[in-house]
Amino acid sequence: MTQQILDKLGRPIRDLRISVTDRCNFRCDYCMPKEIFGDDFVFLPKDELLTFEEIVRITQVYAKLGVKKIRITGGEPLLRRDLHRLIAQINQIEGVEDIGLTTNGLLLKKHGQKLYDAGLKRINVSLDAIDDYTFQSINNRNIKASTVLEQIDYALAIGFQVKVNVVVQKGVNDDQILPMLEYFKDKDITIRFIEFMDVGNDNGWDFTKVVTKDEMLTLIEEHFDIEKVPPKYYGEVAKYYRYVGARSKFGLITSVSDSFCQTCTRARLSSDGKFYGCLFSTGDGFDVRQLLRSGASDEEIEAELKALWHIREDRYSDERTAQTVANRRKKKINMNYIGG
Repeated sequence: MTQQILDKLGRPIRDLRISVTDRCNFRCDYCMPKEIFGDDFVFLPKDELLTFEEIVRITQVYAKLGVKKIRITGGEPLLRRDLHRLIAQINQIEGVEDIGLTTNGLLLKKHGQKLYDAGLKRINVSLDAIDDYTFQSINNRNIKASTVLEQIDYALAIGFQVKVNVVVQKGVNDDQILPMLEYFKDKDITIRFIEFMDVGNDNGWDFTKVVTKDEMLTLIEEHFDIEKVPPKYYGEVAKYYRYVGARSKFGLITSVSDSFCQTCTRARLSSDGKFYGCLFSTGDGFDVRQLLRSGASDEEIEAELKALWHIREDRYSDERTAQTVANRRKKKINMNYIGG
């Protein structure tokens, strides 16, 4: 029977984001800069990753506590072998109503059909430019935007619902906003522009590199006739807008200029099984993997996860200032380890 549990700020738990690997085949500067994540970088060994059985067990417990939406993340989750088997198992868990996956899209042709057949119907593709040269300069793996666009077309042909996520950085890819809107608005694909966030330790973030929601909206309104779309549910991250006279829409994700901490319903599970209550969490997290492997019963695991949510009070984006960023930069966990 599903429970209703609230954290210290009265926020219910609804979403569980599960990182299945810390590896990625891109080296985007805002996530895994190549200078740090070089060819000799040591990622987590296989035995430190949660097994599929462990992920399913944790998800079953979280479903009892009110989680309805699961998102599979990484690193790049399509690098995890036989991921479709995990999707199929999660799809059978009572209480789970929705499964999504965030990917860079490069391996969709290789794995997409198996994932779709296993029950995955929604994917978010990270694509930070539509111009090949700009995109190659961001991913640092010489991957062209046109290559990912082909993978997206393939996913659409299978039947996936696709969203595109764009991390916008001033002077890097802010000139891509209008071309990307133009490209996707007639493809039944929702594109979402994300303010550059200070996630992790290594992305060189500062306020001057952020293109705010208001700045993006001003630019967009000069070229498109748009109207605001009301939120669909409590805790919706993006603020959506519709092109007047059309069905398609786009979103702006504003964790820097307009925080949404007050309605955050997300628990996060790292690649090696640590619980975190926030994308900007500090410290080592709570070791759920150790709990699982120590022989704890489902009831004991449920009690721990419930207690972790009850004491949760994270609201980093609400509190963000230049000083808090300077003070906490060295302590935060990296995005490849916890997912976006």
